[in-house]
Amino acid sequence: MPQVSLTLARALFFSAMCCSLAACGFISGIGPDRGDIEDQAAPQDVPRYEIIDVDDQVVEILRHRGPDSFHAHFGDYRPSIEPHIGVGDTVSVTVWEAASGGLFSAPISATGFSTGANSATIPDQVVGRDGTIMVPYAGRIPVLGRTTRNVQTVIENALSGKAIQPQVLVNVTHPFSNTVTVTGEVVNGAIVPLTAKGERVMDVIAEAGGIRAPVNETYVQLSRGSETVRVAMTRVAADAKENIYLRANDVLTLVRDPQTFIAYGATGQNAEIPFQMDDINLAQAVAKAGGLVNNQSDPQGVFVFRYEPEKMARALRPDSLLVRRGYVTPVVYRFDLRDPKSLFWAQSFRMQNRDLLYVSNAPINTASKVLQVLNLVTGPVLEGALVCAYVKC
Repeated sequence: MPQVSLTLARALFFSAMCCSLAACGFISGIGPDRGDIEDQAAPQDVPRYEIIDVDDQVVEILRHRGPDSFHAHFGDYRPSIEPHIGVGDTVSVTVWEAASGGLFSAPISATGFSTGANSATIPDQVVGRDGTIMVPYAGRIPVLGRTTRNVQTVIENALSGKAIQPQVLVNVTHPFSNTVTVTGEVVNGAIVPLTAKGERVMDVIAEAGGIRAPVNETYVQLSRGSETVRVAMTRVAADAKENIYLRANDVLTLVRDPQTFIAYGATGQNAEIPFQMDDINLAQAVAKAGGLVNNQSDPQGVFVFRYEPEKMARALRPDSLLVRRGYVTPVVYRFDLRDPKSLFWAQSFRMQNRDLLYVSNAPINTASKVLQVLNLVTGPVLEGALVCAYVKC
């Protein structure tokens, strides 16, 4: 009987071992391990994402990424041109003559002319959709798209031979067509008129009462025609080239967008973590995430998941089948922190907003979990078999 019990114990132990090993396939960490990420990059030669080992060349390519720039997109780092008259503007015209007795010398209150020696001010007129205003004795004067100085010359020429050496002054009293719309994270949304002096981005933001959100979390989004560019408020404030002159019909939207990255896997903290500064590198991101966990993290399995724009992906992988015009490319940057030089690369690798930092489990950590499960399954079986053999059941 003891021999039978011992045989039974061996059989039960072997069965428990098989069950435990079969269960190993279901034991994992909170995400893929390093081998899974590498193997799944191109299963059956169909690429799903690009894996890029970070080295000096990759760091140098990424260094030229550069943030978005108003100056680069709009090329508008110059004094503002003189504003042009547009539909909806309110225009005032004053005419002087060289001697009395002319067309504009006598005060004509019924017509609204102002009194004064040899001069008259025509009542304010709103530029209609036909783009003209009315000037007595000169007729309809086209003003749309012209400067005030140009309109003055046109009116003087139209009155030549009718008035006595006329001189004309044209003012735009309410420039509704030459305005910038400011909205978003400002104290007071406003439509800000542009003057001949020229208003820059910061001038218009100040006119709207300033920003409401923290400076390092605020982005200035400029829409001009079909182009929209977003630049960090800190950069606009610090770089005079980014504080460009604005144009009529520009739209400024101040957006609060805290810069964050997601830490996931075998790190001290799994969370969405804010930059809390203008930008951070990978070394700082790892530190913010609580670092790598001893006996749990795989230092050869530190990854940054990111979607790269076409231009950057093409520079990194010229022959990639994943890079398509007008699309972003999924890229996984791989670091081997066992290599001391990778610590320098980590300091040069700039994190981007919404990056995912993933640290895989160490292989020994998975093995440890397997042994724990094996002990839980086989321990009671073996103990029961030995007791049974002892009592001769």
